[in-house]
Amino acid sequence: MDWLDKVEYPFRSNFISIDGNKIHYVDEGSGTPILMVHGTPEWSFGYRYLLKGLSGNFRCIASDLLGMGLSDKPEDADYSCQAHAARLEQFITKLGLKNFNIIANDFGGSIALSYAIKNPNNIDHICLFNTWMWSLKDDKHYATPAKMMRTWLGKLLYKQFNFPVSVIMPQAFGDKTKLSGNIHKHYKLALPTSKERNATYAFAKELLDASGWWDSLWSQLAPIKTKPFLFFWGMKDIFIPPKELARWQNALPSARVVKFENAGHFVQEEEPEKMIMELKKFFG
Repeated sequence: MDWLDKVEYPFRSNFISIDGNKIHYVDEGSGTPILMVHGTPEWSFGYRYLLKGLSGNFRCIASDLLGMGLSDKPEDADYSCQAHAARLEQFITKLGLKNFNIIANDFGGSIALSYAIKNPNNIDHICLFNTWMWSLKDDKHYATPAKMMRTWLGKLLYKQFNFPVSVIMPQAFGDKTKLSGNIHKHYKLALPTSKERNATYAFAKELLDASGWWDSLWSQLAPIKTKPFLFFWGMKDIFIPPKELARWQNALPSARVVKFENAGHFVQEEEPEKMIMELKKFFG
C-alpha cells in the first residue's frame, strides 16, 4: 500500500483465512511466542515499536482484528467482542501457538483474556494496559457518551467522519506531540471509507452491549489469577481512567504495575522504550 511507511512498519504481511475472511498479521522473530491484541481504532501498526524491540528475543505475532487494519472489512460481519474472541481462538489454533505470552490493551484485553480463561495451561505471562473486563453500563463516564454514539448522530460521526480516529485518538494521547501527522495517517487510511468503518462503530455499541459478556469473564478470572501479570498504565488516559487500574490491582494483588504519569491511552505509542525494557525482564 503506497501510504504504508516501510520504515515505521517494515514487516512482512501474512494472511490467514478465518470464516472465509482474510486476517492480516505480522509474525517476526523466533523463540517463545508473544501474541499482541489491539483495541480500537487500532491495528498491528500500533505495536510496531514492540515488534521491533522484542522480535530479537521472541516470536512476536500481531494480528489485525476483522474490520481493522489490513484485514478484510466485510459490511455484514459480526463485530461484537465475543465474535472477535472466537476468531482469535481460531487464529491461535491455526498458527499452532503453544505456551505463549499475551500483550493486549483496550477492547483487546477482554478479547485476549477470553482465550486465556478457557485455555489457562497454554498461557505463560500476561501483559495488559489501559483496559477493563467488567460491565460499563452503570458508569456514567462510559454510559453517557456510549448512549449518544448509538443515535443517528453517533453513527454519522463514526461512519462518515471516522470520529474515533480523527477526534478521539488525538484526545487520548497524554503527549500530543507523539501523534505526528505521518503516524496519524496510518490509522486514518486503514479505515478510508464509511463502508469500511463498521468494526469501529460496533465497538462503540459494545460499550453497552458487551456488558454481560464482560461480567461473565470477570467472574471466571480464577483460572488465570496465578499467572504472572504485568500492567502498564497511562495515567493521563481520559477515556479509561486510573480507577480501572485499581480494580485490576484489587483482583490481582501480585501483579507488577508500571505507571506512566505523562502518557495517555495509547501507551505503546508514547512510552515504547520503557515498555520494551520492562517486557524483556517480565518475559525473561
